[in-house]
Amino acid sequence: MSLFPTYNRFPLTIVSGSGTTVTDDEGNDYLDFVSGIAVCNLGHRPPEVQAAIQEQLDQVWHVSNLYQIPLQEEAANKLIEGNDLDHVFFCNSGAEANEAAIKLARKHTGKEKIITFKQSFHGRTFATMSATGQEKIQQGFGTLLPTFEYLPYNDVEAVEQIDDDEVAAIMVEVIQGEGGVVPGTAAFLNAIQKKCKETGILMVIDEVQTGMGRTGTAFAYEHYSLDPDIVTSAKGLGSGFPVGAMIGKAKLKEAFSAGAHGSTFGGNPLASAAVNATVETIFAPAFLEEVQRKGELFKEKLQESLGQLNIVKEVRGQGLMLGIQLEVEAIQVIHTLREKGLLAVLAGPKVVRLLPPLNVSEEELDKAVQIISTVLQQQDHLQSV
Repeated sequence: MSLFPTYNRFPLTIVSGSGTTVTDDEGNDYLDFVSGIAVCNLGHRPPEVQAAIQEQLDQVWHVSNLYQIPLQEEAANKLIEGNDLDHVFFCNSGAEANEAAIKLARKHTGKEKIITFKQSFHGRTFATMSATGQEKIQQGFGTLLPTFEYLPYNDVEAVEQIDDDEVAAIMVEVIQGEGGVVPGTAAFLNAIQKKCKETGILMVIDEVQTGMGRTGTAFAYEHYSLDPDIVTSAKGLGSGFPVGAMIGKAKLKEAFSAGAHGSTFGGNPLASAAVNATVETIFAPAFLEEVQRKGELFKEKLQESLGQLNIVKEVRGQGLMLGIQLEVEAIQVIHTLREKGLLAVLAGPKVVRLLPPLNVSEEELDKAVQIISTVLQQQDHLQSV
């Protein structure tokens, strides 16, 4: 093997995909409820995005940010339309978007400390690993950046007790994805906003997994009428084309003047074409309403079919980002689901995470519920004997 062994890969080689279905190298089809880990929000090879990328492939692929890129400006305008954000910096991933947010917060405020939360996940660069509130992500890399403090998630009192003049920003996920699909409460998220407004601390919302329609709104913070200073996006932003974005308020503009930050590939013509086509589809109000409706339906059906099982503790989440909290390790369930034709992913050791494409059909959701119910009923029986 010529690759570093950084991934525990499943014994599966996907060779083609269309919509919600992928096919392996042995001809087996699967319902894909991983979506590249919330990346293929429009399914595999969505025609509108594929056409936009193909059109750009026939023109120019890359020019660098030394030159004007009209498609990039168009993509930025789409991302800030209808919200109170003003400027966009394009990069290549969620980690890079969060890295940019950390740099911008520190440069704008002149302060170094950033508060994040236990069980959070913000990336694997050195700064974003330091921002992540999970020891397993940080082990073995020596001294982390010393400017991060981790508070308990959903702890209103801990937020209210913040009293530190050196805090530049509070960085939070509306739903902790890698931390177990744990939604933030309205009281908790509003306590963060109140603290930020009162003290001048910047509110940074990591929407890398929850954004791009995943929860039924363009960004998940909209469910709570929050007013963040910075929002980060990636994953579903380009329908599988690598791209990330940091979006911020106008007051932050001068801190990111020419030369303050940069990216060779960020927002290049191919990436911008993918973003434009993706955002145009996902941000349509009727599309988002359908995501909310299907998400509620999916959650209700899962709760109904799994509610009597001893090994199922909870079904939680929002929109089409759901987690099934088990009383047992979930990895064998993931393997068995795959054997039955459904791809799912872990979110911590005991949580089955479900991230279907946002344009999944009701019939496909019903099929997934049936497979999940069958597998967990069998697992429940094995635990009880």
